[in-house]
Amino acid sequence: MLFFLTGLVAACQESVSRNEGARILAVGDSLMAWNSAWGSSIPHVMEEALGEPVVDRSIRGAWMTVRDPNDDKGAINIPNQYESGKWDWVVVNGGGNDLLFGCGCGMCSKVLDRMISKDGMDGQIPAFARRVRDDGARVLFTGYLRSPGLLTPIEHCKNEGDELEERLIQLASKEDGIVFVSNKDVVPSGGISYFSPDLIHPSRKTSRIIGRKLATVIKQFEGR
Repeated sequence: MLFFLTGLVAACQESVSRNEGARILAVGDSLMAWNSAWGSSIPHVMEEALGEPVVDRSIRGAWMTVRDPNDDKGAINIPNQYESGKWDWVVVNGGGNDLLFGCGCGMCSKVLDRMISKDGMDGQIPAFARRVRDDGARVLFTGYLRSPGLLTPIEHCKNEGDELEERLIQLASKEDGIVFVSNKDVVPSGGISYFSPDLIHPSRKTSRIIGRKLATVIKQFEGR
């Protein structure tokens, strides 16, 4: 059953070989993939805003960490979603499932350190970002939503999420070719309409906001 489900999920990913000529790749978890059924996921919105294809290989439920960092194939985890190619940009999100399911968003120091050290320079996330960058692409990493004034199923993850974001900011500030975009200010206080009914994932409106924001960052960098 596990093999069947993994194959079914992987089949939902866009094929790189079918999108030859595309220069932007998106990988990540459900933040990235949510609303894809309605054509309004973050990568879909980026396509619209940029007027060019964005290959979406993100998968709901994907983790950032992998058991063997040297094995880059055969799993749904985010580093394994990446396929080398002539990318100008690789858009990435992730780490939330590692914190939620890996340590229950409590006593998460080991999980955080495995993903990215406090100074942002070591761990699987910096290693993955450098691998992508060494292939010739810029890395555009985006963070998670916050839920001010709302009681959500993942509100207890806020401190760990904030710490992950701080470490990602450290990485982006120290490494060329790695850009971080926060989403902590997207949801206003009490903004329940910014979430799907599960109060975890972005509504279609929110996916549009994030997708347009990321597209604007790409335009700004390329307009320099």
